[in-house]
Amino acid sequence: MSLLLGALLLIWPALLNGYPLVFSDTGAFLALTVEGWPVWDKPPAYGLALRAFSLGIGLWGPALAQGLLLSWLLRLVQRGFLGEAGAGRHLLLCAGLAAGTAAPWFTALLLPDILAPALVLSIALLGFVGERLSVAERLGLQALAAFTMAAHPSHLPLGMALLVPVLALRRPVLRCALPLGVALGLVMAGNLALHGRPALSPFGAVFPLARLVADGPAARIIAARCPASGWELCRWVGRLPQDSDEFLWSRTGPVWSPRGDGALPGGPISLAPEASAILAETLLREPFGVLRAALANGWAQLWRDRVGDVLGPEHLAASVGRQLSLGFPTAEGARFAAGLQAVGQLPMAAAPFLLVHPVVLLCGAAGALLGGWRAWRAGDRALLGLVVGVLVGVLANALVTGALSGPHDRYGARIAWLLPLAALLALRPVPKQAAGAASRLPA
Repeated sequence: MSLLLGALLLIWPALLNGYPLVFSDTGAFLALTVEGWPVWDKPPAYGLALRAFSLGIGLWGPALAQGLLLSWLLRLVQRGFLGEAGAGRHLLLCAGLAAGTAAPWFTALLLPDILAPALVLSIALLGFVGERLSVAERLGLQALAAFTMAAHPSHLPLGMALLVPVLALRRPVLRCALPLGVALGLVMAGNLALHGRPALSPFGAVFPLARLVADGPAARIIAARCPASGWELCRWVGRLPQDSDEFLWSRTGPVWSPRGDGALPGGPISLAPEASAILAETLLREPFGVLRAALANGWAQLWRDRVGDVLGPEHLAASVGRQLSLGFPTAEGARFAAGLQAVGQLPMAAAPFLLVHPVVLLCGAAGALLGGWRAWRAGDRALLGLVVGVLVGVLANALVTGALSGPHDRYGARIAWLLPLAALLALRPVPKQAAGAASRLPA
């Protein structure tokens, strides 16, 4: 029962809204199973999960599933790292995160974003307190970690980065690396089935190209190599968008405008081979420019962590509303349309609850650093591993998303709430029995 109550606490913004929170990309994930339309820039795993938990009836099922998933992880984290997971303590932790952090806003949001912090917690549990978990729990965490990495392209490099603290603290790495191998296989198999190409991201080169055009290095390469190269983007020399989102999504931009050569199907699929060639040449000719841009974008992303950019109604009727009308009962579309988000009222309704987030996040970052230092002084390698894992996760998430897609509030907010969680755990008094067990963990 505490798991269910914790889940409800962790999806309370959906209750405020009157419907699970959605984003324009939610419609693309739904389209995979509603219209049989493969999403060009995302693996199929999350779209299939949405369909499975919706039962073809509605989207409250996936929202509750995400709440239960996070509630379960938080209980395991308390038991694994503190040696206790009573119902009262579990609900208190869920309530604290629900009231003071972005955790519930992303748990209630039907995107793979909540799976990024779930991956961090899963690897931390497997790597640092796996001995305290049952075989079934370890297998469940491995399956979850594999799914999280298979659900979104940014989660694969995040999973790789999370292996670093496991290795650095000389913990068993195989049980953490195994999900990565499974995820790589799932992603390649999914892309082979949907796109006929066993690749990690068949058309993903378009994203970093947009970023490097906006930052300058790729734009300079295109200007230098045109018109001799014969690239489609030569038509855009001197007027390439300086905003990566405009490059990627504008209907009159380089990706979606009608091609000069008439190649089909057009869009990012037709642009991808050229994008790969331009990226390769940019990396070869301007490696330091690319590195500087990546680090600058990662640094900028690190400081962007507000919830607001996922609350508005932009493009929802044409994306989510359309898929609901095609693949779900009529009443489900009506429930979506009546929600605060769909009518544009959610940002105002949410504003009072978001005021506390910056203060909690700042205190959480300071507390996580202090807690990590305290765990190091006490020789508690388990709690130290948790804190270091969270810090690596936050930094890697900023670098990956900032460098490949560009800084956006949502990318930072989805994972930054782990800092207050790490602070709460690392600064809390640890029972002597649990502390002793931590110090005796094998190397």
